Amino acid sequence: MAGTLYLCATPIGNLGDMTPRAVETLKSVDLIAAEDTRNSIRLLNHFDIHTPMTSYHEYNKVEKAHVLIRQLHEGKDIALITDAGTPAISDPGEVLVQLCRKEGIRITSLPGPAACIVALTLSGLPARRFCFEGFLPAEKKEREAVWEDCENEARTIIFYEAPHHLKRFLQELFDRLGDRKIALCRELTKKFEDVMCVTVSEAIRYYEENEPRGEYVIVAEGRDRKEKQEEQKKQWQTLSIPEHVAFYESCGADRKEAMKQAAKDRGISRREVYQALLEGK
Repeated sequence: MAGTLYLCATPIGNLGDMTPRAVETLKSVDLIAAEDTRNSIRLLNHFDIHTPMTSYHEYNKVEKAHVLIRQLHEGKDIALITDAGTPAISDPGEVLVQLCRKEGIRITSLPGPAACIVALTLSGLPARRFCFEGFLPAEKKEREAVWEDCENEARTIIFYEAPHHLKRFLQELFDRLGDRKIALCRELTKKFEDVMCVTVSEAIRYYEENEPRGEYVIVAEGRDRKEKQEEQKKQWQTLSIPEHVAFYESCGADRKEAMKQAAKDRGISRREVYQALLEGK
């Protein structure tokens, strides 16, 4: 019988956030796969955990995942931990989870700290709908594609950034999304936890005089829906009504649905769309 993969959340700063269930699980499994064994050994020592560890990180995530899966098939129970927070969120554990799903191996998650959620709840920005981008890709084309998606995103957006890249990130944020409200969160759950709620331009000015320190979670407000709708209306006005309907038909919609969507985009009735089609306007 195959073993179980346990996704164990670990503290993002305050050791008091470690759950009793996580401690019990880490003591009982056969093996702990850790992103950085040198970092994780301090956590294990603090909780008197003596389970063997193996490294599982960004640079061996595919090869090592297959090794761990073989051990799981042999019946071993394995716990996966990251440096801090919940495994598989902006983390190489995502690959292991995907492969375990393909292999039919049982996976369970032990909930606990996640920096993105802690920052969101502290930001004061809308939390009912949000999206998580994590660290932006370093590759230019991939990064450009992510920024393009973010430009029209109406939900609150959560990013991760390292201190030595923060100034560049803030300038990109300003250039692509404008001067929005943001929350810059650092040292979360620690003694000197800091949440700075400002506009992007204010953050840029602040870090011209102050050096960024610590890992950052940046929570940015989404685009105003009314502003987005008005811009889309202006874009549609460049098309005639027949061209607008033809656009949706080219996307696979039938005539009725295309007329309905065109009317919605333009803020007019379907009768007006129908009349324009008859007149060829």
